Amino acid sequence: MTDPADDAPLKLLALDDEDLAVLSAHLQDFVLKVGDIVYLPRERRLAFVGNRIDRRAPGEVRRRRTAAHFDRVTAVRARGVDRSRPDAVLNLLAIGFTASDEPSGVIEFVFSGGASLQLDVECVEGQAADLGPVWAASAEPAHDSEA
Repeated sequence: MTDPADDAPLKLLALDDEDLAVLSAHLQDFVLKVGDIVYLPRERRLAFVGNRIDRRAPGEVRRRRTAAHFDRVTAVRARGVDRSRPDAVLNLLAIGFTASDEPSGVIEFVFSGGASLQLDVECVEGQAADLGPVWAASAEPAHDSEA
């Protein structure tokens, strides 16, 4: 039987590289469509929605719809992300931060297949929140050991 706390929506806030590591762990294997990534330059925000693996129930493979956004974004660069294919699916492996002139730096999203997004940011300021209930996933994601 699943503990009701395992079904509670997750809400995370990242304000430094340590927080970002926690966010990255919860968003590992997050899948999203290219068309669901939006950069709003006036608001200095990058936002996206997709499905994350919910690992809080041991032995169960579940997904959950989740939205995330990062603020204080001054520029976005992409490698291996084809904006002309909005239905292409990306699988997030990790999110990292490299400081330049602290607290500013670059937040990098690393996706399977060598794709990535780099955000130039004034500081780390990101959030993720679950949008709905969990559902059973067909399989646990697998990763190549050479990736």
